[in-house]
Amino acid sequence: MAIGDLESEIRKIAIRNALEYGKARTGNVLSKCLSRFPELRDDIKSLTAEISKIVEDVNSLSESDVRKEADVHIEEFRQEDKKRAEKSAQHNMELSGAVSGEFMTRFPPEPNGYMQIGHAKAAWTEREFSDIYKGKLALYFDDTNPDKERQEFVDSIRKDIKWLGIKYDTEYFASDNIPQMYLYAEKLIENGNAYVCTCSKEEIKDQRMKGISCRHRRQSPKKNREIWMEMSSSKEEDGMILRMKGDMKSNNTTMRDPTLFRVKTSVHYRQGSAYRVWPTYLFNTPIMDSLNGITDVIRSKEFELVDEMYVYILSLLELRQPRIHSIARLEIKDNLTSKRKINELMEKGLLWGYDDPRLVTIAGLRRRGVVPSAIKSFVMRFGMSKSNSIVSIDMLLAENRKLIDKVARRLFFVENPKRLIVQGIPEHARDVKIKVHPESDLGFRRYRLSNEFFINAYDANKLTKGDQIRLKDAFSIRVLASTGNSITGEYAGDDESSARIQWVNQGNYITCKTYDIGNLLSGESFNEQSMIVKDGYVESHAESISVGEIVQFERIGFFKLDSKEDMGFLSL
Repeated sequence: MAIGDLESEIRKIAIRNALEYGKARTGNVLSKCLSRFPELRDDIKSLTAEISKIVEDVNSLSESDVRKEADVHIEEFRQEDKKRAEKSAQHNMELSGAVSGEFMTRFPPEPNGYMQIGHAKAAWTEREFSDIYKGKLALYFDDTNPDKERQEFVDSIRKDIKWLGIKYDTEYFASDNIPQMYLYAEKLIENGNAYVCTCSKEEIKDQRMKGISCRHRRQSPKKNREIWMEMSSSKEEDGMILRMKGDMKSNNTTMRDPTLFRVKTSVHYRQGSAYRVWPTYLFNTPIMDSLNGITDVIRSKEFELVDEMYVYILSLLELRQPRIHSIARLEIKDNLTSKRKINELMEKGLLWGYDDPRLVTIAGLRRRGVVPSAIKSFVMRFGMSKSNSIVSIDMLLAENRKLIDKVARRLFFVENPKRLIVQGIPEHARDVKIKVHPESDLGFRRYRLSNEFFINAYDANKLTKGDQIRLKDAFSIRVLASTGNSITGEYAGDDESSARIQWVNQGNYITCKTYDIGNLLSGESFNEQSMIVKDGYVESHAESISVGEIVQFERIGFFKLDSKEDMGFLSL
C-alpha cells in the first residue's frame, strides 16, 4: 500500500474513533489498522509512531471539525455499522433451548427509582428476543419492599418504556400475589425446608460468614408454623424472619439459609396496610416467573450466584423451571446508576433531580436530547456478550449525533461576545438569506443587517489590522483597527476564500445560556465541572425553536433547548 493511501486510511480510522469516543486513542486505532491490514504487523514500531502522530493531529481538532471531516466518509461508516450490527445479531442473538412460538420473557423493574441506561439494555434485549422467537414480553413490577417503592416510580417506568418504543404484552405486580406467596411459604415450613429465625442481624451475618447453622434451624415444623403465624402481628421489623434451609457450608453464600420473608411495617403504595410480612426477591421472583408462564429469564450476569437459589426454590415447590440466560451488565464510565448515590447528590443540591441531563437515567437522557433510536442502537450493539461493558457516554452521543444531524437546525452562537463595527456595507448586502440546514430542506433565516455585529472573543483576539475574514453566509470584511473592547472593519465584497466566523447582528440576536455537560464523576468523586454554564448571544431565529428541539451551534456542537425562560441550551 502506498504511504499516502496508508496515512489516509489511518486518519479515517482515527476520525471515526474520535467521533465515537470524543478523542481518538492510539491503541484503538492500531488495533483497527492491524485488523484491516494484517501485513503491517511486520513493522509495528513504525506503524505505531505514524498512528500516534495522526492521532495527535486529529485530537487537536474541534468537535465540529471532526464531524465535518467524518461527514466525508459518513456513508462508509454507516455501511460498517450495518455489517457490524448484522454480524452481532447473527452471533449474539440466540438463546439456548428457546423455542419459537413458545416463548415468554419479562422485564422486571423494582419501582424504587427511575429507569437508567442499563434497564434500557435489558428491556430492549428482552423485546428483541420476544420478536425473534415469536413470543411475548411481560412488564413485571417486583414490588415487595414497601419502604422504598412508590407509584411515582411505576408511572415513570411506564412512561420511559413507552418513550423508548418498547411494547409489552402484559403487566403484573408481585404485590398482588402475597396470599399465594404465603401458601408456598407454609408448604416449605411443613416440609421442613424453612424455619423462623429471631437472631439479630449481626448474629445472622456472622453465622453466614462462618458457615455456622442458626439454633432455630432445629425447630420443628409445628413450632415454625406457630411463630410464622405470629409474624403478621409483629410490631418489630427486626424481630422475626423466615429463612430457607439451604447449605451453610456452600461456597455460594446465597445458599447459606437466605431470608425468604421479613416484617415491613411501612404502608405499601399499592396494597396499603394489608400485609406486614413481605417476601424477598429471592423467594417471589422464581415463583412469579413460573406461575406467569415465563419460559426464558434474561438477566444480568451479576445474578449468576442467585441462579442456584432460583432453581432450588422451584424444585422444592415442584414448580416449572424457566430457562435462565445471563448477559453482561452495562455501565457508563464516570457516571452513576446507584439510586442511593444519586439520592445523596440530590440531597446535597448537586443534581436537578432524576432527570438531570448529567445522569444516564432515561429521564435524564431524554431531557438532554438523546433520541430513543440512538439508545436502542447503542445498547443492542452489546448483544448477548457476557463481558461486562464499561463504556464512555461518548459512544451513545456519537450514535445520537448521526440520527439528529439531518434534522437539527443550524444557528450561530457567540460566546464571550466582542463588538465588531463594519463600515461601508452596500444596500444589497444588508439583506441576508441563510439556509437553516446545509443539506436538508428546512427553510431559511432572513435578517436585515445593521453596521454593528458581535463575534466570539476567541475569533476577535486573533485579528489584527489588515486581516480579512468572512462573516459566514454574509460577506467578507477587512480589519481596520482592533482595540481591547471592539474591532472596526470595512466591507470587502464576497470573497469566499476568506476564513469564516460566526456572528450575530445588533437587533437580530437574543441572550441565552449554554449548559456544557461533562462526566458526572471524576474518579469516585462528584465532578465540580460536570456542568459549566456560559452566557452568550444566539441569532434571533432561535425564538422560533420549541422547548425540546435540538439545534446545532456551528463550530460548537449540538444543543437541546431546555427552557424558554432563560433560553437555556443543554449540550449534546
